[in-house]
Amino acid sequence: MKLHIIEVLSQEEVETIHETTLQLLEEIGIMVHSQEARELLKENGCISQEDSLNPYHYVKYPRDIVETYLKTVPKEFTLYGSDGSFSRTIDTKTTNFATVGTPVKMYDPQKKRGVRDSVLADTINQIRVVDTLNHIICSHTDVWPNDVEYMQIHCHTIKAWAKNSHKPYGLGALGRTASQDMMNLTSIIVGGEEELKKRPRLIGFFNPTSPLLHPTIMLNGLFIFAKYGQPLIVAPAASAGSTAPVTLAGLIVQTNMEALSAIVLTQMINPGAPILYSTMSAPMDPVTSNVAWGSIETGLITSAFAQMGRFYNIPSRGPGCVTESKTFDIQNGYERLMTLFCAAASGINYITCAGTYESSLSEALELLVIDDDLAGIVSRAKQGITVDENTLAAEVIREVSQKEKKHYLGHKHSVRNIRKELYVSKFADRNRRNIWTKNGSLDIVARAGEKIAQILETQTGPGMDPDVEKEFDAYWDMVKKRTMDDYRSLEGIQDAAETGISYGKDL
Repeated sequence: MKLHIIEVLSQEEVETIHETTLQLLEEIGIMVHSQEARELLKENGCISQEDSLNPYHYVKYPRDIVETYLKTVPKEFTLYGSDGSFSRTIDTKTTNFATVGTPVKMYDPQKKRGVRDSVLADTINQIRVVDTLNHIICSHTDVWPNDVEYMQIHCHTIKAWAKNSHKPYGLGALGRTASQDMMNLTSIIVGGEEELKKRPRLIGFFNPTSPLLHPTIMLNGLFIFAKYGQPLIVAPAASAGSTAPVTLAGLIVQTNMEALSAIVLTQMINPGAPILYSTMSAPMDPVTSNVAWGSIETGLITSAFAQMGRFYNIPSRGPGCVTESKTFDIQNGYERLMTLFCAAASGINYITCAGTYESSLSEALELLVIDDDLAGIVSRAKQGITVDENTLAAEVIREVSQKEKKHYLGHKHSVRNIRKELYVSKFADRNRRNIWTKNGSLDIVARAGEKIAQILETQTGPGMDPDVEKEFDAYWDMVKKRTMDDYRSLEGIQDAAETGISYGKDL
């Protein structure tokens, strides 16, 4: 029997959250700072007042509009790698594992603080490591390269991905300009726009600003990803007690408003555009006022979103392997496994954040390969225990009971079933102390470090055809000539307030 899916809400509670969400979307709405988005929403039946009575640009979503457009969201989609050799279908029934695009620091035990600014070489190494892993199917712009021009990061990372990985790739949907570059550059790599639309390679992050705001810069990117049919992770990241109600039910209602309103917009742009209904929400820690992603409440919120995703019949995404720990201690271990297991056992379909720690602001390649192992462990747990004639092993028990040497070592039944029944961890040391000492007394992080060294010595990606690289670099040369004023003009933004974020690294 397979492991029962963890459910933290009753069916009545799921429906109550849905009804409250629709009521508030119709009554209050969402702040939409993009005029282009407001006009499209208004054309399709939403209510937007363009006058002094609505200075925050709230758009109200009638119930029937929300329900109509939710029906066009596909319940599954397939992601492909750069050269098309890898593919994986994301649906409402299976569980997949991935990384996340937030770390700006890299684990470095030689540094006094144990971390340093991440650089492009780290980004490339992370892409290469993910390419070799058994369970983690996609990397994102996880390790932000602090040593390259910010407005060219997407060019650097897409080229690194195309050369070094057979798997899909994720980036933030941060602006029309960069997002269109991503589509154009990836089209060059895969052989044209139609190929990209037919077989998506990119997955985008769209982050509403809690409470209840869709900023212009993110909406500009959403339009591009939806138009090209590249899957979008619609991911509110509210904090219970600061940017959302402190009660978990209240947080779920608010972030559901943020998620559904953005999803409806994607379907107005391109009916059938693939979506991951997502949460990256967590409580505020009452002691420090910081986000507490490694808390049990994060697991509960994630579990609730898994249920809501099934209710809407949309693939879901949530965090796992998240921790506030700044070192590789027991807190790091129990928080990352706790949040991963909550997500997997609740039925989240796309679990992110492998390889990160310190509120996902720091990355360790060692944790990345350990998390791939943890993904294998929780996947085995989800399979549960199979009970049939073969696994009951009645005849085998009878046979061994009559033998002089009463053990199952080397028995045909053991040989035939051991790999199906038992998960063998790649990094857990189960030797006796004397053997462990003889092997160097290495802890799990050191053993993972040895694995990283082996991967980086042997991994090879698909590379890039010289003619394709020439065309790619010619496009990149055009990107290099843009200024910040060019970006503001291309995005249609007059000042930073319209973005919901600040300029500089947030553009």
